[in-house]
Amino acid sequence: MTNTLLAIEMVDLKTQYEKIREEMDRAILEAVSSIKFINGPAVKRFQTELEAYLGGGHVVPCANGTDALQIAMMALGLKPGDEVIVPAFTYVATAEVIALLGLTPVMVDVDPQTFNTTADLVEAAITPRTKAVVPVHLFGQSADMEPLLEVAGRHNLFVIEDNAQAIGADYTFSDGSRRKTGMMGHVGCTSFFPSKNLGCYGDGGAMMTRDPELAQRLRMVANHGQERLYYHDMVGVNSRLDSIQAAVLSVKLAYLDEYNAARQRAAARYDAALADIPQLKTPVRQPNSTHVFHQYTLVLHDGDRDALRQHLAAQNIPAGVYYPVPLYKQKAFAHYWAGGELPATEMLCRSVISLPMHSELNPEIQDTIINAIKTFFK
Repeated sequence: MTNTLLAIEMVDLKTQYEKIREEMDRAILEAVSSIKFINGPAVKRFQTELEAYLGGGHVVPCANGTDALQIAMMALGLKPGDEVIVPAFTYVATAEVIALLGLTPVMVDVDPQTFNTTADLVEAAITPRTKAVVPVHLFGQSADMEPLLEVAGRHNLFVIEDNAQAIGADYTFSDGSRRKTGMMGHVGCTSFFPSKNLGCYGDGGAMMTRDPELAQRLRMVANHGQERLYYHDMVGVNSRLDSIQAAVLSVKLAYLDEYNAARQRAAARYDAALADIPQLKTPVRQPNSTHVFHQYTLVLHDGDRDALRQHLAAQNIPAGVYYPVPLYKQKAFAHYWAGGELPATEMLCRSVISLPMHSELNPEIQDTIINAIKTFFK
């Protein structure tokens, strides 16, 4: 039966906006009225607020998450031919900037339980040319960073965290200390694309680091390589977060923990309702990381994922596949790969399906989604 009563979205930004409309409209109008559209007070304010939220350190806003990754690699001084290790199961941007800079992406497998790469997989791929590793905190929970940092330290590698999907997540070290994702390696990079847990109303991104000298290099690279106007000490790029987007982000940052908690409650409802379907594996929570559920991703065993997706679409229920093709099988990256298939990545690309997940996902909508899934498996 087709669902005609509820409008179901993968991410419901309209309802989220309606709840904070007055506050958001006031912030946007204030940013416009300031006539400081680039690097205005709203940008400085958001930067300071995000630094406080992350527990200190330095935040360098930029135009988008892909730029953040590129600027980080430029600021760290990586040179053409240097190898950078990345998971094969991730969005293309993680590897795209590596190739763009003339570096060599080295793709490794992931843990089929958490979807994140591990220290063992990274260490096995290290060569004398390896200079950096990019752990991706995929779908909303941290990669297991303590062993990754230990391996990187032993091999003198830079650690660039791709935090585009997990902002607000906490990682707990074996000594009990905790850090936010993005604040554990040399530099963290995030995106504020509208669908992210902390998203603006256009494009935006940021880099974060605890190293003040690196923060200054990041600022310079993002600003045409200059520290002082018209004096260019290095080759840089032009990548800025505009004041209107910063104003949007300041409003939403105050709600980020609330939004993430709503996602966690929705994930728990999905877990409970789908636990008795043997063909489905619900998301695994890593014990030393919170999960902020940028995506709620199932692994479908012994079933037809495309048929399930079509079944849901027939009832106006969207579902996503992140990601259907390993990075090393993308035409753009084929010449970087001479190895065999990576088993966990191949399995996940065939089997994952993501359900609607956002801060406004209420039980009525979830029941509609859950009932449609159960109908498929009867």
